[in-house]
Amino acid sequence: MTTAFRIEQDSMGELKVPVDALYAAQTQRAVENFPVSGLTLPPAFIRAVALIKQCAAEVNAGLGLLGNDIAGAIQSAAGEIVEGRHQAQFPVDVFQTGSGTSTNMNANEVIATLASRVSGHKVSANDHVNMGQSSNDVIPTAIHLSAAIECKSRLLPALDTLANAIETKARTLDGAVKTGRTHLMDAMPITLGQELDGWALQVRNSSARIQSALTRINLLAQGGTAVGTGINAHPQFAARMAEALSRKTGILFVPNENFFESLSTQDAAVELSGQLKTVAVSLMRLRTISAG
Repeated sequence: MTTAFRIEQDSMGELKVPVDALYAAQTQRAVENFPVSGLTLPPAFIRAVALIKQCAAEVNAGLGLLGNDIAGAIQSAAGEIVEGRHQAQFPVDVFQTGSGTSTNMNANEVIATLASRVSGHKVSANDHVNMGQSSNDVIPTAIHLSAAIECKSRLLPALDTLANAIETKARTLDGAVKTGRTHLMDAMPITLGQELDGWALQVRNSSARIQSALTRINLLAQGGTAVGTGINAHPQFAARMAEALSRKTGILFVPNENFFESLSTQDAAVELSGQLKTVAVSLMRLRTISAG
């Protein structure tokens, strides 16, 4: 089948974009410039970026910086992405520019197109959707936001369910005596209930490790803009964004007390990644023991 194209133009010139694409020139350039892995960013991350855009429109309208009609259209458009729609409109490879500019602009362009259709006015990807933001604070915030949401909505409830199930089973096996082993030899007697209690505590400790790391994940870069100084953002933007994101997710987010740390490192995400590895090792051990 032949793909139909339209012509889009940016500061670098003209290029062809699929006629039915909601994105525009900057996204298409990223697709052409970074055909690296064929892997795109996961839906949870794209939803987090859209949630940032949705809250930014609300905050900018509340600060009197964005008209209510355009802000409402942006919120509605971003909401469609938060709900999981339009995932195919985010084709940029996961390996791209270092700051994630391509993904940020991909979201800006898609939301601008949808918002323009809703409002009947031309909504700008840069001036309206990206108001008070930079790729340098949007992408780190999206990393933290998506991780926090996924941990709260999926991982921690699953660990709690598993621990409860093991503890319940342990109570039924309190009287079941077995041989405890050490150094690959039979040793002293223990009960199956005691053994399972040990498993349950492993799972409980896994949850505690994740929750400890989340205290730093919940510190956001949003409001630091390009280099951490907050240039081009309203002085109240960071605090109001954290409040809006907290209200939308039910997770308490606050601005990082030092945006330069947020923009120059991903230490909190690395810490959470390490804790996730610990959890994985713990669960693999339980699976090996129970299978054996």
